[in-house]
Amino acid sequence: MDVEFVEADDAQWKEYGALARRAYGQPVPDIARLGPHADRRLALRNGKIVAGGLGLLVPQWFGGRPVPAASLGCGCVAPEERGARLAAHLLQERIHALREKGAVLATLWTASGGYVRRLGWEAPAQVFSWTVATTALKQAGAADTMEITHGDTAQLAQLRERLAGRWNGPWQRQAWWGAWQQEQHPDLATYAFCEPGREPGGVLAVAAERTPSGRQLTVHDLWARDGRTADAMLAFLGRHHARIPTVRFERTGLPPGPLLQHRLAGVRSATAWHPWMLRVLDPVRAVELRGWPTHLDDEITLDLTDADGTGTGRYTLSVGGGRAHLRPGGARSSHSADVTLTGGQFAVWYAGGYRSPAAAALAGLRGEPATLGRLLAATADREPWLADYF
Repeated sequence: MDVEFVEADDAQWKEYGALARRAYGQPVPDIARLGPHADRRLALRNGKIVAGGLGLLVPQWFGGRPVPAASLGCGCVAPEERGARLAAHLLQERIHALREKGAVLATLWTASGGYVRRLGWEAPAQVFSWTVATTALKQAGAADTMEITHGDTAQLAQLRERLAGRWNGPWQRQAWWGAWQQEQHPDLATYAFCEPGREPGGVLAVAAERTPSGRQLTVHDLWARDGRTADAMLAFLGRHHARIPTVRFERTGLPPGPLLQHRLAGVRSATAWHPWMLRVLDPVRAVELRGWPTHLDDEITLDLTDADGTGTGRYTLSVGGGRAHLRPGGARSSHSADVTLTGGQFAVWYAGGYRSPAAAALAGLRGEPATLGRLLAATADREPWLADYF
């Protein structure tokens, strides 16, 4: 390709913002907001910017430990340049720059799920936006016994960090995160919830927004230590029923289903959003850095293949004492591996996205049900949830 890939300077990045506005058909404010914190890559043809995107080196929690990850966003190709695989080449360049800085995972949100699947990404979980009648939330209990205070604090940041480790995928939020969110949502208000005499056990961030039919509350952050705290947070939202008819849990504002969805009796609509896509850039290093259940002691041979079943690589996964190692090769190299899976399926397994051997088999993993169950036991102790939409 007659294209040069470069790291953008400030002037080029501003020019890229204008290109992105033309390509998206609307302004993309995060290009300017996140640019100072990101690796900014551009594709130039004869000195002219024809594509670009940014990458954030942000650790994500997996197995209770932060793993260095490249979070990719704000990417586009000039409309007149589309169709020549320029996006795929630029993705490779963006990832390469962040791998050199330590990233072993890559994550993104995209409407082009099929396209990035062919490049090695897969979706560990579905993502929904829930709209609930405010009056339905009045039924939740425990609110009267909770102390509710307004304002974000360092103590709440520490609480979020502790709760994030209970899931697979949340960002380890960086110093710039709070200011970025406030720029996106100027009316964002944060509340802490705690039992009398105890430290906070819940964090709720909401913004009142206008809709064609009036006003609604939009929940951007909901972190609860337990079900009682979650009930109190929902009841607090229900108190707005006199002037706000609906509450919207935006994209990833609501944790995965088992914690809260059965409490949302008044759901008016559930809208599917683009799922977050995960790719494991370095399987050996990613396994080493992740957290693992301390009670497991097992060894399983894996064949990792390309999406079309070619390019098989044999590995041995050893788990024990809260650590794991993935070593190239296997003791039974002349026989079939215990489990065969693609790189995308490996990413879903890594994130705890398979909840049963039957689900894994339907997704295409090959192995005996008992062996699949052993493999899933290593990562299914936490559910996948990327709580920050970027």
